[in-house]
This record gives sequence, C-alpha cells and structure tokens, in this order.
Amino acid sequence: MGLFDKFKTVLSSGKAKSSSKSSKKVDVEARFEILRQAVSGTMSSFRKARDRETDRIVGLKVLDPDKTELFEQRFRALGKPSEGEIGMAIKHPRVVETYDYGLTTKGEQFIIMEFVEGPGLQQLINHQDPLLAGRRVLLIKQMVEAIDAVHKAGFIHRDICPRNFICSLEVDSLKLIDFGLTLPDKPEFRQPGNRTGTPLYMAPEVVRRRWTDQRVDIFAFGVTAYHLCALDLPWPVRETTGVAALAHDTQTPADIFEKCPRLNRQLGKVIMQCMSAAPDKRPESAEQVLRLLRNVEQDEEV
Repeated sequence: MGLFDKFKTVLSSGKAKSSSKSSKKVDVEARFEILRQAVSGTMSSFRKARDRETDRIVGLKVLDPDKTELFEQRFRALGKPSEGEIGMAIKHPRVVETYDYGLTTKGEQFIIMEFVEGPGLQQLINHQDPLLAGRRVLLIKQMVEAIDAVHKAGFIHRDICPRNFICSLEVDSLKLIDFGLTLPDKPEFRQPGNRTGTPLYMAPEVVRRRWTDQRVDIFAFGVTAYHLCALDLPWPVRETTGVAALAHDTQTPADIFEKCPRLNRQLGKVIMQCMSAAPDKRPESAEQVLRLLRNVEQDEEV
C-alpha cells in the first residue's frame, strides 16, 4: 500500500468519525463570535474568532466559492482532497493545526484552525524588523521542518513564500499556513499545466508548465530564505505577475554573498543550491536540506 493509499484509508476513517460535524452545514454567524474582521486572501477571507461550541479562540477561514471552484474543477476527476481534508492530514508543530472543516449554510467551504497571534514573515521582511536579528537561522530551519512535514504527509505545498509563514510575537518560532494550492504528491497531480503559486517564488518548471514534484517547494524555500537573509530578492523585480518568474531559469540569481558578505558560508551555499533552475541540482528533499543545515549555528551572524 503506497503512502497516498494509506492517507486515503486514514482520511476515509476520519470522515466516518467526524461526519456528523463535517456533513452538517454551519451557521457561521451563530457559531462564531468574530473578534477581528476579515483579512482577504487570494481565494478566501480569514477572521480571528471565538468558537462558541468550544470557547476556543480560532482562525476562521471561509473560501471564495467562485475562485475555489476555478482551481478545484481541473482536479475533480482525480479525487483531490479538499483544503480542509489536507490540513487535517498534516500534524506537526511547525504547521498550523486544522481543527475542523465543512460547509456554511450559504454553501461556502469553511476551515477552523489554530490561531497564531503574531506577525507574518512577509510583514517582518518588508519592514526590515529588528526582531529578525539573530533569529534568521532558527526561522529558516523551522521553515524546512514545516515543508518536510508536508512532504512526508504525501503532499506538495506549491505556495511556499513569506506570506504563508506566521511567526510568534517574539519571532522565535513560525508555522506554515494555507493549503489552498496544495496537491497530493502523485503523478496525476504532478503533470504539466498547473501554473499556480506566488510568481516571485515560483520554480521554473511551474511557470514553464513542465512536470513537477516536491522540489518546487525546495526552490520556493530557497527564494524565501534568500529574501529573509538579504531583505531583497535574487532577481530584479519589475512586476509581480507570472512574467517575473520567467527570469528564474533565464537569469542567474544574484549571489547571496554579494548582499550578505557575513552570511554563514554553509547556509548561503544551501540557499543558492535550492534555487538551482534544474530540479536535479537542488537538494532532493526537505530532509536533505535539514541535514545540510544541521551544523549551522543559530547564533551565527547572518
């Protein structure tokens, strides 16, 4: 039995146990006290809320039906699990926990998840926040741990970028969020044509509509780690559309040591390797990246 078959067996069992929760439509306004108004994402809105059933503070994500349908329809015949199902299948300290999912009384998909009180990594980078000082190596290792958890659960995240990491208030830990573009790591989901993700972090094989695998997340991690260390991107940014990603295999990324001359040599080398245009020149897995970073000390200057 393969990894994904095992996942389907577990998922089917999980559905049976929680069908009374997932199959019943939920009146969001009645069940949740909204504590913070919506933050709009690409395909959803997100609120901080109190779940009146459990008295727990949660993150409430409600998916945009039209945008979700546009993405999901191409995979319907393949039996793609929903975002809520995928979130429930990934349990790791570096991944935001999914508590429940289902449909609202308006027919929208909703997901109830752990709420992390802290800044997004993108916000910290954009503001060049001083709290990042001395913490970058720690955060980078935690990013890889999160990606490794997704991969070992049998998925490809497909949207690794600073926007999808939320840090603690002390900026000494982070968690990966958002499985809206995540797909099972199976051949039928890796075939050419699925050009989704955040362009500035997108692997060449995605933008060129080639076969993909988990190494698209390795590439996106490399760009994210580069951005975190250098507070700049590896390629000149003239726009943020898919056109920008065309440079990722036609233009050599700026050497990270030119922008960060005091960066730990092993760390910089791994980041540059992760951004290799050819997938077979990148580390083959997140687990291998972790091994390569094992001896990089957290308190070294970056």
